[in-house]
Amino acid sequence: MPSASVSARGARSATPGTVALRFGRVAAPAMGVVTVLILVAGVWASWGSAQYVMLTKGRERGTVEVTSCGERACSGPYAPLSPGSRARASVEVEDTVAVEKGRTYTVVVKPGGESAVRSGPAGVLYAWVPLGGALLLASVVVAGGLRRTRAAWVLAGSGFVLLTAAFLAV
Repeated sequence: MPSASVSARGARSATPGTVALRFGRVAAPAMGVVTVLILVAGVWASWGSAQYVMLTKGRERGTVEVTSCGERACSGPYAPLSPGSRARASVEVEDTVAVEKGRTYTVVVKPGGESAVRSGPAGVLYAWVPLGGALLLASVVVAGGLRRTRAAWVLAGSGFVLLTAAFLAV
C-alpha cells in the first residue's frame, strides 16, 4: 500500500500555489531589472538637456527675447550675461513649451551651435521631466511586479512632485 501512495504523489501535478511561487522567484529579479532600466532611461533622457542647465560653468549664459515661433522651436536675439559670451542675432530655444512670443527668457547656449536651453529653476525642472515620467512608470512596476507598495508610493510621489513642480515653474 505505501508504494501506491508514493507513485500517486509522484504522478500528481504541481499545485497552483507552487507554480505561482516558482514564477514569483523568477519574475521578481526580472521586474527589478526592468525597474532599473526604466529609471536609467529616464535619467539618460533628462541628462541631454539637464547637463547644460545644471553645469553652467564655462558655458555661455544670456537672455533670448523671443521674436518668432515655429512648430518645434522659438527664436530671437541673444544678449550675453556671462563673461566670454557673444551677442547673436538669433538663437533657437529648443522646446516651445510655455515659451511665448515677445517674452524674454534666460538661457544657456549649447556648445558649437546656435541652439539654447532654458536655464534657472524652470529650465532645471523642465529638463528633468522625463525622469518624472520614468519614476511614475517605475512605481507601477515596483508595485505590481515586486509587490513593494511603500517603495512604489515613494517613486510615484517623487515623480508626481517633480512633474507638478515643472508644470508650475514653466
